[in-house]
Amino acid sequence: MRDLQKVILTRYFQIILLLYIASVITSGCALIQLNKEVKQGQASTVIVGRVASAFPGDGPIVVVAYTKNHGKREVAHYTILHDFGEYELMVAKGDYYVFAYRDKDSNLIYDAGEPAGQHGNPKIVRAPAGGVVGGIDIIITEKGREIEIPTGFEVSTIKPEKFYSRLAGATLDLEDERFAEQHGSKGFWEPFSFFKEYGGNIYFLEPYDPQKIPILFIHGAAGTPKGWKYIVDSIDRTRFQPWFFYYPSGARIRSMSLLLNWKLGNLQRKYHFDQFYITAHSMGGLVARSYIMDYGTEPPLVKLFISMATPWGGVKMAEYGVKQSPAVIPCWIDMQPESAFIQSLYRSTMPKYVDFYMFYGHSGSRNPFRSNNDGTIAMSSLLDRRPQAEAKMNYAFNEDHASIIYSKEVVDQYNTIINAVYENKSASLRQSGGYLKLHFSYDDSFIDEKPWPTLILEPSGKDDAETIISLNANNSGKILGPLLPGNYLASLVSAPAKPSKRQVPVTIKGNQTSELHYALTSDGIFAGNVTSAFKPKDWTVGMPRERITPQSISLTGPGVHRMVHLIENNDVNLSSYYIQRKDFYHDGLFIVFGLPAGEYELVIKANGYHTFVEKYVVAPGKRVRAVPLELVPQN
Repeated sequence: MRDLQKVILTRYFQIILLLYIASVITSGCALIQLNKEVKQGQASTVIVGRVASAFPGDGPIVVVAYTKNHGKREVAHYTILHDFGEYELMVAKGDYYVFAYRDKDSNLIYDAGEPAGQHGNPKIVRAPAGGVVGGIDIIITEKGREIEIPTGFEVSTIKPEKFYSRLAGATLDLEDERFAEQHGSKGFWEPFSFFKEYGGNIYFLEPYDPQKIPILFIHGAAGTPKGWKYIVDSIDRTRFQPWFFYYPSGARIRSMSLLLNWKLGNLQRKYHFDQFYITAHSMGGLVARSYIMDYGTEPPLVKLFISMATPWGGVKMAEYGVKQSPAVIPCWIDMQPESAFIQSLYRSTMPKYVDFYMFYGHSGSRNPFRSNNDGTIAMSSLLDRRPQAEAKMNYAFNEDHASIIYSKEVVDQYNTIINAVYENKSASLRQSGGYLKLHFSYDDSFIDEKPWPTLILEPSGKDDAETIISLNANNSGKILGPLLPGNYLASLVSAPAKPSKRQVPVTIKGNQTSELHYALTSDGIFAGNVTSAFKPKDWTVGMPRERITPQSISLTGPGVHRMVHLIENNDVNLSSYYIQRKDFYHDGLFIVFGLPAGEYELVIKANGYHTFVEKYVVAPGKRVRAVPLELVPQN
């Protein structure tokens, strides 16, 4: 009897899947387009970096990746920023050059007199298939400088009616056409086309307010920020500022959590907020948890996480889709119940500083051929025991998968939680917090761009978590806070720069401003990211490459032989290594400090991989980014 039931259920799901695919075809999302999308993603990579300048101006910033073929320049992709900051460009496998300029008359033409800059002089950016190429930074000077691009160069013959900024913190109304339902659907069925056209970004409804706690809303599959309107209209906007992560939901989920980390990190460097809340619907909860698991110990910290109708145990239909469909949406690979991605979400527990709440609906189908569900997701997945064990509370509502974010009962409970957390964790800080004015200077040993520092405040004589504040090179003289009153040891760290002093005692007093002064000099370092080759299924744009654990890493050069200390504990605090400038390897990244100028031989040995041997030049004072080092399997 059980075998017969199994056959019936299997056949039932196959029929449902075929009907589902048929409905997709009839609605215009043809499988041929999906196949094209997947191939495009497997052949593409994302180039990321920052555009910086000490001089303000009018007009958008245009960042362009282009190729040169027999002297002819062809634009591969361009993006628009409303201010200086981070950018992302999606390109096919190949060699590129990247430049940026301020488009004063917004005509997508590099005109004479427009300030500009380029990566290198210029320097080739080699893009492999899949993954991310980072650290492609550009500096724009006040008067511009000689760059390889001639004036009159036209970036695009198509002139959009409205320029949409892809810089984190761009403001948009929830009724903006960009958040229309058809665009969310495109993000699911055509994720790579969506990313090239719209990018992935964190949007604000209003300018940043340091007196309000950010709540980051993350939509689910085929969703857009507009879906959050009912909840956003209900929250206390004198306490909270809503932010929205808008992303191609059909992409691999880990790639989207990496993008989220990139965007939040840039916002934190700009605004120095130390905490925020996350509210996520459906698959957005998986994006959020992936972010917390991979990057949650870095500032800013997630203090509250509320998930709504999240398929914590995966989706059985995704597994059938991967096995049966002639075209596979990339996120289906991760959504399978036994996928490596789902397992990775529970490799460790939720950090203790995160207040975690689960919301779910029970108004779903009672079809005898389907398990209990909320109309879309099985209850066994919504109520997976692993996240349940970590949640402070698990609230059930008489809602289905979609209606849960439009329910008055849900909103009332939601507001009760966010207001309680706000009052418990924020009131005392806002009433008695102190401030710190930080001064730092660079000497003349830096050849080009000055490195960005990070301030670390360690509570004296306490086991409390340290405060980490990321800065940029122009933040000297900035007042930071509010900060919890107390005694601290302060250190300003930056891999390529040595501070004049470390672990300086400083006292933060309520409603007062303390001061710190540092001088930074250049240091010779080498940094690398040790990765393995992509598996074919992971050849997708934006996917973080898998890290491996080597047996040994050595660096030999002029009078120097270093064996890098391998840190295997995932819970280790790396701050002390940066403060003491001690060589280390952890989770794929290694840094060797205090190297004199010269040529060095790098040797990396790892089980199951060929020994990696390569030579590199270290030049103190020049900008340093972690070199991607891909080890080749032995078979």
